[in-house]
Amino acid sequence: MTEEEIVKDCKKGDREAFDMLVGMYQSKVINLAYSLLSSREDAYDAAQEVFIRVYRSIDSFREKSSLSTWIYRITANICSDMLRKRQRSIRTISVSGVYEDDEDKELELRDNAPTPEEYAQANEKQKAVMDALASMKYEYREIITLFDIEGMNYEEISNILKIPTGTVKSRLNRARLALRKKLSENIELFM
Repeated sequence: MTEEEIVKDCKKGDREAFDMLVGMYQSKVINLAYSLLSSREDAYDAAQEVFIRVYRSIDSFREKSSLSTWIYRITANICSDMLRKRQRSIRTISVSGVYEDDEDKELELRDNAPTPEEYAQANEKQKAVMDALASMKYEYREIITLFDIEGMNYEEISNILKIPTGTVKSRLNRARLALRKKLSENIELFM
């Protein structure tokens, strides 16, 4: 079944088609939300809200843009709203303990697997990058996530954020410079 057929069936109220749509986008939405919110629990909450909103407003999807662009825009809006609410109630964003690996997770080591030291270094680097991202302005975190993590192109990001392509490029450049500056505080990790 094509994406267009799934959308048409969803508009008719077909529950199975909606389940297929969720299956197609669930992990992408959760990953994007996690990148923007820096919290697994909040990412799952956001994803749930995204699919509720998609279900309720699928009739308003005009198919001028791709379904993924529409869903990413909804995700970005919901994450932005959640961050605003969080900032109103807390005034700071805590990132401590958010990125630690689950203790129940087992690692299957093979001959070509990284050594425990290499694994620890990679985790430390990833944590440093995620902490730096989490401490950045939302618009910078959002643009880096969409371009560098989600692999979207300038035009797709322009459609999602509803900003000109030139603004996408300049904002991405400023975001990368800000990220580089934040990461320079932990330069020893990346040498």
